[in-house]
Amino acid sequence: MLPGKYTVSKLAPCSPIPGWVAGDGIVNITYAADEISVVCLSQRVPEEIEGSAGWTAIKLATKFDFDEPGVILSVVKPVSESGLGVFVFSTFYRDYLLVQSVELSKVKKLLLSTGHSFV
Repeated sequence: MLPGKYTVSKLAPCSPIPGWVAGDGIVNITYAADEISVVCLSQRVPEEIEGSAGWTAIKLATKFDFDEPGVILSVVKPVSESGLGVFVFSTFYRDYLLVQSVELSKVKKLLLSTGHSFV
C-alpha cells in the first residue's frame, strides 16, 4: 500500500495540468475527449476541484509483462464481487488498485483470502 490518501479529480478537457498535481506519491493523468482525470495525494487537490477523495492506493508489486492476462482481474474480481468499488490504473510495468480507505480492512481480508499477500 502506498502512504497517504488519494483523490481522483476531474478537470475540463482542454485544461492545462495545474501545478498542484506534482509532488510526492503516485500521480496519474489521463486525457480523454470529455475530461482529464488526475489521481494524486488528496492534500494537494484544491477544494474547488471536482473529485472523489478518500482512496488508498495499492501497488501490485510484481513486475508483470506488459500483456500478461488476468493480473487486474485477480484483484478486482474479489473486491467488486463483495460490493466494493475500485479504481484502477496502469503504467507500463505496474498496476495500481485504489479502494476506499474506509473499506481497506475488508479489502485486505478479501485479497489475502484469494491468495494475494501484502509486503
